[in-house]
Amino acid sequence: MLEVIDLKKDYKKTKAIKNMNLFLEKGESIGLLGPNGAGKSTAISIISSLLKPTGGEVRLFGENVVKNPKPLRKIVGVVPQDIALYAELSALDNLMFFGKLYKIQQQVLIKRVDEVLKLVGLTDRKKEQVKAFSGGMKRRLNIAVALLHQPELLIMDEPTVGIDPQSRNYILELVRKLQREENMTVIYTSHYMEEVELVCDRVYIMDHGDLIASGTISELKALLSTEQTIEMKLMKPNAKLFNRLEQISPLQVTQLSEVDYKIIAPKANHYFEFLSGEASQVGARIQALEIKSPTLEDVFLHLTGRKLRD
Repeated sequence: MLEVIDLKKDYKKTKAIKNMNLFLEKGESIGLLGPNGAGKSTAISIISSLLKPTGGEVRLFGENVVKNPKPLRKIVGVVPQDIALYAELSALDNLMFFGKLYKIQQQVLIKRVDEVLKLVGLTDRKKEQVKAFSGGMKRRLNIAVALLHQPELLIMDEPTVGIDPQSRNYILELVRKLQREENMTVIYTSHYMEEVELVCDRVYIMDHGDLIASGTISELKALLSTEQTIEMKLMKPNAKLFNRLEQISPLQVTQLSEVDYKIIAPKANHYFEFLSGEASQVGARIQALEIKSPTLEDVFLHLTGRKLRD
């Protein structure tokens, strides 16, 4: 359905995107992951035809979107990272306004507004001003706007940022429902690995403008098939221990808090004894050590050297 071919975007001396290639099948959901500054939002702006690339192509069913964006704009719905609503208007008035921008006929629009309000669970609040809504309700209304014209492709850029767990779960379930019942094609970016694992068929990982890995969740986890994740908790903070472990190859150590560490290491049986010995050398006391199978977050850390939220 959609192809991105050798995409580039430069801002003076900054290369925001470097030779990006990805594809998206009809009815598929892909996740685009990367820390802040990786190039995700720039990529989405180009894919949705809001921004022109420095080089490369975006193709929809084989046709160049950069040269002719109209076919894409007819079938794409975008849920932006920042709330894009009129706070002084009601939910109903917002939807009617955006529906007219989509040039939906009045009678069709009235019916469609009722449908999307029901879909996002805001029917009972439709006459209230948006400024009185919670963050989660605003996010759901933003999704309703993007769904008004029944798009074939839905682009969601950080749709759950800054909302409560209940609204977050509602949005994730909504995305799964759209895929399951309407065969919706979705591009999804998030800072939350568990969201991507729930809603995405495949994942692309970006860092510093490059796509550095792609595949299904299981394929990406297989990149660490010879590694193990060790979670370590100290009795109290000890800065010397992190500095010591960071120098030891081939350990990959991340300090999650003053007392919590995550260590990716080759599979072996001696690490409990080894880590206990290293801790005692600097006067640190270990409260708990636990070995776990690598997660998608661990894969990301292994590839980029950073946590997703860095």
